[in-house]
Amino acid sequence: MSSILNTWPWYITGPLIGLFVPFLLVVSNKLLGISSSFQHICSIVLNTKKFSVSGYNAASNRWKFLFVIGILLGGLFCKVLLTNPGTTFLPENYYTAKGLTLLFAGGFLVGFGTRYANGCTSGHSISGISTFQLSGLIATVSFFIGGLIYTHFLFSLFN
Repeated sequence: MSSILNTWPWYITGPLIGLFVPFLLVVSNKLLGISSSFQHICSIVLNTKKFSVSGYNAASNRWKFLFVIGILLGGLFCKVLLTNPGTTFLPENYYTAKGLTLLFAGGFLVGFGTRYANGCTSGHSISGISTFQLSGLIATVSFFIGGLIYTHFLFSLFN
């Protein structure tokens, strides 16, 4: 049980994730990513016919909805059964107006960047780099540099 509860070292988890993506691609012809799953959920909630006009095939992407549900249930499972009782969801400074503003601003920028970059950080970084796509490497470096710049200016404003 301690091997599940303790943090795994990067040199084990990194290669496991890096090998899982090409394995998933070879076995099921699917790439790992979450932002395209959001598109599928929108096609369910809104009107699937509008999405099909743009070339989106909802029937072949139903697995993405189950992928998101699995992530949510896995997170809930780990929070309820595998977390120490004294663990909080967020650090205390995020339960203030300033902290909520920072979370909202960060979420908005991540959402904007996801749409602008045609994919999320996990999709570009994990799937893109694992499948040797130059665009994945460029996007990952850009995300990292953007995060550093944003963090530098954010802390300059609030400290």
